[in-house]
This record gives sequence, C-alpha cells and structure tokens, in this order.
Amino acid sequence: MTTLAPATRNLTQSDAAGLGQLMDRDPVTHCFVSGRVAVAGDITRTGCDAWGYVVDGELRSAMVIGANIVPVETTVAARAAFASRLRLTGRRSSSMVGNADEVLDLWRMLEPAWGPARDVRDNQPLMTMVQNSEIPADPLVRCVREDEIDVLLPASIAMFTEEVGISPVGGGMLSAYRARVLELIRQRRALARIEDGRVIFKAEIGASTTQACQVQGVWVDPAHRGRGLSLAGMSAVVEHARREIAPVVSLYVNDYNTYARKCYERVGFDVVGRFATVLF
Repeated sequence: MTTLAPATRNLTQSDAAGLGQLMDRDPVTHCFVSGRVAVAGDITRTGCDAWGYVVDGELRSAMVIGANIVPVETTVAARAAFASRLRLTGRRSSSMVGNADEVLDLWRMLEPAWGPARDVRDNQPLMTMVQNSEIPADPLVRCVREDEIDVLLPASIAMFTEEVGISPVGGGMLSAYRARVLELIRQRRALARIEDGRVIFKAEIGASTTQACQVQGVWVDPAHRGRGLSLAGMSAVVEHARREIAPVVSLYVNDYNTYARKCYERVGFDVVGRFATVLF
C-alpha cells in the first residue's frame, strides 16, 4: 500500500463533503465558514481562498483566508503546513480568528515572519444559548427598516471603532460598509431599539447556518449605559434569532469586558469554548 505524503492544496467543490464533515464536528465554532459556504453554494465562490490539509487522500484540516484567516479543525501538523504556506504568500488579511488553541499556535509560527500584531485577544469566551431567556424581552427592540439605514449606520460605526480600534469606513470604505449594514437590514438580521431617531441598543446576527448563528455588534449608546438595557435587548435578540434563523445562538466576547460577560451570563448564555483574535 502506497502512503501519500501530507500536502496542502486549494479546495475545490469536490471537497465540499469533506469540508462539511470537518465543520459538522463543531457547528458553533465553524459557523462563520459554514455559513459562507452555504450562502455561496460553492467553496470556490465564497470570495475567500480555501486551503485543505490532505493525508492519504483524506481532508484532515482546512483554512479559509479572506478578510479573516479562519482555521477549521486544524491539527498540529496541519498548522505547521499552513503557516509555511502563509509565510510564502504574505499577510493579506486584517485578522485571524477562531478556536484559541489553533489561532494562537498559528500566530506563534507566523509572528517572526509577519511582525507584531496590532492586538492579540487570546481569551474570548465562546458562549451559546439553546433556549430563550427568562429575562423578559424588550418589546421596543425590533428589526431595523431599510429607510432607517442612516439611523443605524452611525451606531454601527461607533461600535466597530470602539471594539476593533479602527474605523470601518476609513480609506474610502464608507460605501462598502454601508452596503454591508443594509444587507443585514434586508435580511432581518439587524435589530435595534430606536428612540427619537437615535439608536439606544443594537445587535446583529452575522454568520449563520441551519444549526447555529452568531450575534455580533452588540452596542448600547454610552448615554444610556448602566440602565440594564442590554439584558432585555439581548433577550429580544435571542428570541428573534431562534425563531427566524437557528436554534443555537452564539457569540464570543473579550474576557476583559466584565460587564458584557456578566450581561450575557444573566441573559442565559453558557461558555462552551474559547476563541482568540489576532488583529493586524
């Protein structure tokens, strides 16, 4: 019997079943990649590069490289192989995110070649809910209408800038970012409490599959913080997400954001894993 040497290669649509099996091992962790593939309908049409690590003809690990680098069930050997290839191609992404053990090991191998990161968030609890909250949902949190795009946009920009440290509309990216926010609105994935033409609370449902979805962009107007709006607001978001999108609602949060973590725990989220994000 001939044993083939392990190799990395670009994935094709013929790898769809193998990639699906990898992602099905942890539908919550792999929600982002699985959702992108589902929307595109073809691995080669996601707008990202997709690499596989193949041993004896079997897909053992994968990685998606786009705006984000996202590992999928990578083994130690696969990470070493992917890192070697990434060193050759150079950095084209703005971040790396996913399972903490995988992301941090990849970064350990890449940092000497790529230089220091802008920020390394090495402990981001991954949390899920599989039932609605016992906290009454805020009845004023609702899906944002298309004609409210310019009401939501400033809050979205403020949240992103506060969370990531840079503006999402810098370098002429306003039109692209506005289009992305509008897309979420049209998909009924942007929810907010709006009073007198101003966003008081907001959140979006980003990545999703039929099994799980991921909440992002949770934000409360600074003038209204400390009033518990996020508790009832998140309860409303969870109810909407479980009713219209997927039965499991997930999110990940920086470990140092004590207030947010306590909020999510009170709403009913449980920690099920650990993410890490490297920002370039």
